[in-house]
Amino acid sequence: MTILFHKNFSKNYKKLSEIVRKQFQQRLKIFIEDPFHPVLHNHALHGEWQNFRSINITGDMRAIYQQISDHTVEFVIIDTHSNLY
Repeated sequence: MTILFHKNFSKNYKKLSEIVRKQFQQRLKIFIEDPFHPVLHNHALHGEWQNFRSINITGDMRAIYQQISDHTVEFVIIDTHSNLY
């Protein structure tokens, strides 16, 4: 699987604490092995984020991605639930 990162994702990622960054890296490893692993709570989004999906990083932190092709996804943003929705 090819993982891409949108510039908005990278910008927000740099602002995160080291703890949250490490948590994202752990969740990304799980995602690569099984995108629908129960710990990720992977789910489709609606409204403004239609055609995107979200995974849980921490209790309140979410990473939103879009499936580009069968083997490529692009993470577009990472932020708190309240900031995203």
